[in-house]
Amino acid sequence: MSEKILIIDDEQDIADLLEVYLKNENYVVYKFYCATDAMSCIESGDIDLAILDIMLPDMNGFSLCQLIRKKYTYPIIMLTAKIEETDKITGLTFAGVR
Repeated sequence: MSEKILIIDDEQDIADLLEVYLKNENYVVYKFYCATDAMSCIESGDIDLAILDIMLPDMNGFSLCQLIRKKYTYPIIMLTAKIEETDKITGLTFAGVR
């Protein structure tokens, strides 16, 4: 059975491109452009990996990561244009990396 990957990114071109590449590698892809739309997928608990944008229109990606970590331990990749050291530290902190 193929691994299931959740993509949440408000940049449709980026999300669509990720989806194409991942599907070509036989992953099952769940793609959303905002956190609100992805919540039912997240709550299903049937995800193997999440790729999250930090700057989402309806929720901060860090907050979404923290929400996921309250219940699930699957890997999370933070996809962002932010380059500040504090953003990196925040992302690792919310992702549960110690």
